[in-house]
Amino acid sequence: MTSPQRIFNRAIRAVFLLLGFSLCAHSLRAEDVYLEPEAFIERSFEGEPEKKALWQKDDLKEEIQRIFGRKYPGLRIRYWREGNRTAWILEEIGKLKPITTGFLIEDGVMLEMQVLIYRESHGWEVRYPFFSDQFKGLTLEGDTDELSKHIDGISGATLSVNALSRLARLALYLDKEVRAQ
Repeated sequence: MTSPQRIFNRAIRAVFLLLGFSLCAHSLRAEDVYLEPEAFIERSFEGEPEKKALWQKDDLKEEIQRIFGRKYPGLRIRYWREGNRTAWILEEIGKLKPITTGFLIEDGVMLEMQVLIYRESHGWEVRYPFFSDQFKGLTLEGDTDELSKHIDGISGATLSVNALSRLARLALYLDKEVRAQ
């Protein structure tokens, strides 16, 4: 005969086992691909854009760190260009994992911001047009390199909103740099 304590202990072990499995499944969750980066580039240009790289040399690296708040990884940042239109695919950590985002800019004005790949468990609402449409028409304000208008947040997605706002500033700054060259 089984004692009540033994039944209780087995039940507690079963709960912890199920909790462990659910946490593992959650951490192994696949990324949500809303649009492949290649498809974003293809639809952003009428013709075949030129694929280029912006090397992070000392002075540029310092400016990127000032705008972005920390070093941006890698020695170069890839972009695509056709005339005065550039496309950037950049990544930033939301809370724990990177958010891959596409930015389309023409003559220093943001035409589009789109979340391409989202890997976080919270904050995925940033992919919807009600949020991403706020980025249309953004520019950088003078020498401050601040966005020309405030981006409204989403409750529960603050870190993702902040990450995308930093990326938007970076994309607009990088576009300004390549147009100046």
